[in-house]
Amino acid sequence: MASAAIGGKLSSALLPGSNHNSCLVRVVPARPLAFRRRLPARLLLASSASSVETTLMETIVAGKEVSGGGGGDWDNILACPICYRPLSLISDGLLTVDSASRASLECSCCRKTYYGKETHVELIAASGAKTYVNPMPLATEFFRLPLISFIYERGWRQNFVFGGFPGAEKEFELLKNYVKPVLGGGNIVDASCGSGLFSRLFAKSGLFSLVVALDYSENMLKQCYEFVNQESDFPKEKLLLVRADIARLPFLTGSIDALHAGAAIHCWPSPSSAVAEISRVLKPGGVFVGTTYILDGPFNFIPFLGAIRQNVSEISGAYSFISEGELEDICQACGLEGFTCVRNRQFVMFSATKAKPL
Repeated sequence: MASAAIGGKLSSALLPGSNHNSCLVRVVPARPLAFRRRLPARLLLASSASSVETTLMETIVAGKEVSGGGGGDWDNILACPICYRPLSLISDGLLTVDSASRASLECSCCRKTYYGKETHVELIAASGAKTYVNPMPLATEFFRLPLISFIYERGWRQNFVFGGFPGAEKEFELLKNYVKPVLGGGNIVDASCGSGLFSRLFAKSGLFSLVVALDYSENMLKQCYEFVNQESDFPKEKLLLVRADIARLPFLTGSIDALHAGAAIHCWPSPSSAVAEISRVLKPGGVFVGTTYILDGPFNFIPFLGAIRQNVSEISGAYSFISEGELEDICQACGLEGFTCVRNRQFVMFSATKAKPL
C-alpha cells in the first residue's frame, strides 16, 4: 500500500498513474453520444485459429466520432440491473439529459421495461413495482429527503473542509492524476453523485466522452438537473442522470473506464458488495477513485473494537467509517489492485485498478 500525508498545498505529484487497456473491437456510432435502438448487425471476428460470430443485439451505443480507430469512442454501457443484459432504447429520439424523462428502455432477456422519470432514467431492480417499496438503511434514506438534497451543495458539502477535504476544485485536480489513462475519451461514472457537484465538473472539463451521474436519491438527481439547467452552454450531450443501487449497477461487465465515488463509501449499506459491483463493471485496467472520512484511533489497534463498531453500524443503519487498512483490504478482496491513497487529517482519497487478465 502506498500512502502519503498531505497538508497545506496539495501536490498532485504524490499520486501515481495507472495503466488502461482499450477495447480490441470498437463500434463507432454515426452520431456523437447517441443512444441507438437495437441493431441487426453482425460482426465476424476471425483469426487463423478460430472465428467467433458476435451478434450485436442492440444496444445502447454512445460515444464520439473517431476516425482511424481512435480511443475516444465507447459502446455497450447500460444494462438491466436484474440480469445484466444489454438494454435497447425503444422510445423515439436520442437519450439525453433533456429527453431522459420520456425514455423507455427494454431488456431483451427478461423483457422488463425501464422508464425515465422527471429528471433521470430509473434503473433499479424494483422499478415498476406497484406496492413494494425497497427499504434502505437510515444513512441512505437520509439523503433522499428533499431538504437534505437541497442544502447539500448549499453549505453541507462546504463544511467537509473541517475534516480535511480540500474542496471540489482541488479534489478534481488530485483525481485527474489517477484517471490519466482515460482522459480525453474515456467514460466515467460518478457514483453516489449527490447533487452532481463532480458530475458537472467532469462534463464541463471536456476530458471524458460521457459522464454518468448516478445516485439512489431522486431528490439529489433533481438538484443535479436543476444545477445543469442553470448553467449556460452546459454540454448536456455528455451527461446522463441515472437512478440506481450502488450494489446493483446497471452497466455491462467490463464497460466502464473510471468510477468516482466522492464522500460516499461510508454511506453505503455494504461497502464490500458495492466495491465488488464496481470491480465487475470496470474494464481491465479501469480505475476506481473514492474519497471518504478515515477512522483512526483505538479501532486500528484493538481488533474487537472494530468488530463492535461494524456491528453497531449494520444494526443502526448509520455511517460506516472504516480504516485505511480496511479500504485496501476491500479493494484487494474484490479484484482491484495497486491500492494507493493520499491523506489530509480525516480526509482520504484512494484509488485501485481493475486487475488485468493473465
